[in-house]
Amino acid sequence: MTSAQLSPAPASTIAAWDNPPAVAPRGTIILVVGRGEHPGVYERFGTRIAFDGYRVRVVGDPTADADAVTADIRTLLSDPDLPAPRVLAGSDAGAAFVAALAATGTVQADALLLVGLPPATAGAPAPAGPASAAAATSVAVGATEAGATEAGAIGAEGAAAGGEDADGEGRWAAELAARTACPTHQARLSADPHLRRGGLDTPVPPAWLADGDLGRVDLPVLGLHGTADLVSPLGQVRARYAAAPRAELVTIDGGKHDALNDATHRTAAAAVVLFLERLRLGSELPAIARWS
Repeated sequence: MTSAQLSPAPASTIAAWDNPPAVAPRGTIILVVGRGEHPGVYERFGTRIAFDGYRVRVVGDPTADADAVTADIRTLLSDPDLPAPRVLAGSDAGAAFVAALAATGTVQADALLLVGLPPATAGAPAPAGPASAAAATSVAVGATEAGATEAGAIGAEGAAAGGEDADGEGRWAAELAARTACPTHQARLSADPHLRRGGLDTPVPPAWLADGDLGRVDLPVLGLHGTADLVSPLGQVRARYAAAPRAELVTIDGGKHDALNDATHRTAAAAVVLFLERLRLGSELPAIARWS
């Protein structure tokens, strides 16, 4: 494993994790980070996926510089050293961004991985029922969707955690809790001088939501979403996946907004690797393992 960037860095930096020398590369993930984040935040995810033979490249926050991030993605997609299949991934606003890139044909990839995808419109009502099985396959890790309909909880939790204190620590504690329940990752984010606190307050550009119609994405799509995601409530997001011709939605029971860096990050990584292995067999994602 090699890494071009393991420490916190500005949004334009590309982080890289490669397959071990003894393992032939099996494919590539190009990941766009979420609001306020930088590529080094995904060290744990990149290391884990690279260990299984996949090359991982992580680019910066598109809400900070969308043009630079698009240029980085194009450069990576044209790199002959990054093998197919090539999966374009995004977390939080990064997921909305890559969905828009794929839906509009701005870039070409072999599949999408969307984590904590924002609802199509702010404050959109939750659908009355689960997505149609004909439109999207939903695989639940656990059984409940506790807290999935509680929108705008960061402000409420901020008040409970200390409200509008002089240093903003109550607000930060609420944002941290909304991002992840993993104490290790919480500690890393709190100590990170390059993480932009309050990043989740940045609105997702409406154009990304309008352009990112998954109904226009004729690619395999894997969605990862926590059932306790208060930033992007699951009930409001199901309809987006239901519109996709070839989407699978994996819900993480009790999971927070950043499924790749949550307490269940191993489960999320396992779901990603299984998706990648199926993708290597063909774009129809033939089954490899069955729970029966």
